[in-house]
Amino acid sequence: MTKDVEMAARNGHGNGVVAGEAYYPRPSGQGGDVDVDDDGKHRRTGTVWTASAHIITAVIGSGVLSLAWATAQLGWVVGPVTLMLFAGITYYTSSLLADCYRTGDPVTGKRNYTYMDAVASYLSRWQVLTCGVFQYVNLVGTAIGYTITASISAAAINKANCYHKNGRAADCGVYDSMYMVVFGVVQIFFSQVPNFHDLWWLSFLAAIMSFTYASIAVGLSLAQVISGPTGKTSLTGTEVGVDVTSAEKIWLAFQALGDIAFAYSYSMILIEIQDTVKCPPAENKTMKKATMLGVSTTTAFYMLCGCLGYAAFGNGAKGNILTGFGFYEPYWLIDFANVCIVVHLVGAYQVFCQPIFAAVETYAAWRWPNAGFITREHPVSAGKKVRFSLNMFRLTWRTAFVIVSTVLAILMPFFNDILGFLGAIGFWPLTVYFPVEMYIRQRRIQKYTSRWVALQTLSFLCFLVSLAAAVGSIEGVTESLKHYVPFKTKS
Repeated sequence: MTKDVEMAARNGHGNGVVAGEAYYPRPSGQGGDVDVDDDGKHRRTGTVWTASAHIITAVIGSGVLSLAWATAQLGWVVGPVTLMLFAGITYYTSSLLADCYRTGDPVTGKRNYTYMDAVASYLSRWQVLTCGVFQYVNLVGTAIGYTITASISAAAINKANCYHKNGRAADCGVYDSMYMVVFGVVQIFFSQVPNFHDLWWLSFLAAIMSFTYASIAVGLSLAQVISGPTGKTSLTGTEVGVDVTSAEKIWLAFQALGDIAFAYSYSMILIEIQDTVKCPPAENKTMKKATMLGVSTTTAFYMLCGCLGYAAFGNGAKGNILTGFGFYEPYWLIDFANVCIVVHLVGAYQVFCQPIFAAVETYAAWRWPNAGFITREHPVSAGKKVRFSLNMFRLTWRTAFVIVSTVLAILMPFFNDILGFLGAIGFWPLTVYFPVEMYIRQRRIQKYTSRWVALQTLSFLCFLVSLAAAVGSIEGVTESLKHYVPFKTKS
């Protein structure tokens, strides 16, 4: 292993590897070609089901918990329509992006291993640099957002037990910082998993957890609607002069758009997910089926969570439906739901961070090919069955990343504001603009034709939505900072 990695790093080629691409040593096997794909890497084994699990793990995350609040800001008409529109746009542009996994022909062309590789294959250098900024800022931001959400859910378990024991009037607030630190420690261990391909089991577990807590939220909301009392609802959502001021209505509506955009954000890791899928059948066909399955499943849950949550709590719906304590009983079920959220976010954190890890480590191996600290793998065994390799650079850098993201989460514990901002800065460029531009270049669609105009119109409208959501979220962060004391945030 050590020799393979060092030789690939020095040469920058061999086994289909070029400088800047991820490297996987050619497996040993009879004939050499039995265990590898057409690019010389380990044979991919992913299917529609594993890809769907990755998608569901990435999509049904903390965003689902804010949808009742988002629907409350937009109302019965705009709220559900917005959810459906975002779902349709996400599926369509993800299908365009799936065709760009291979450069040129979507079935036989050269593989692109990452989102950045795909952009570099089709677009100009400045677009590649811009994409890198948006993608990795969004991935880092998502790691921070998931740390915040996991800590809030962990703290909610303590609070639910406290309310059950001492009554709803008791002061059961707890500091979030301790839970963020614990979540960070757990992620340090999981971050040592070498690559995306080895995390399929964690994605399946996380997907099951996401279904579970989303189902619990739907069930509790439905029970609240049936048994009452329910909050006041309206066609336009929160009422000016009653719930909010006119200015707040606008800002919160914009922020709600960002929350919904964040709830559908996974395009920045779609290529990485597609790179785990086996061929034949063609990867783009498998990925389109997985996208349809993943997006339709999550949209059904989103509609139920958003609409039933709004029906249950009305215009006073909390920013996080399971931790805002609209529900107090049964406390054990709320505890279980929050445990599921934490377990899910452990997996989702890795799904979003593995591309960051791979990018930095690949660049480091290419830049410093003779550095043993970076390229050498040290075999470690714990008994006869447990064997793994330890890389000192991987251990050091990934641990440092988790520590920094945890500290940033402690410094910026604003759930809805952070979700809205992440959704805003990631939705238009990563979900719409780059997939549209790559598809136009791949299919050689001529300027000013009806198809070109339709695609550019879609891109421009989504840009306006992202801009509005970003402005609303920044205003929300600004308001939150006025009352913020570092390291003293309580749930």
